[in-house]
Amino acid sequence: MEKKPQYKVIVSDRARQMLAGHVCFLAQESLTAARRTKNELMDAVRSLSTMPERFPFLNTEFIPLNKYHKMFVEKWYLILYQIKDQTVYVDYIVDCRQDYGWLIR
Repeated sequence: MEKKPQYKVIVSDRARQMLAGHVCFLAQESLTAARRTKNELMDAVRSLSTMPERFPFLNTEFIPLNKYHKMFVEKWYLILYQIKDQTVYVDYIVDCRQDYGWLIR
């Protein structure tokens, strides 16, 4: 059986800050929910080391076609990432309950 290539996953500083902001916001209401969300998001990011192509591209008017893949986590979170060679670059971790129109302008 052929071994699947492993990709290196790099999370941008912006994406790390976004994740921290989501977790801090949740922690104000529930530490348990904040921990669970952080773990689920981190597990999702780590899963990109194998078959990151499994998620579709984000197609929107203001972002170049086939630039970002999109992965939804839980009900509310959107992870946007690019694949270049054997590296996955996670650029955004967005809470879809917030206004993220800035992203597509």
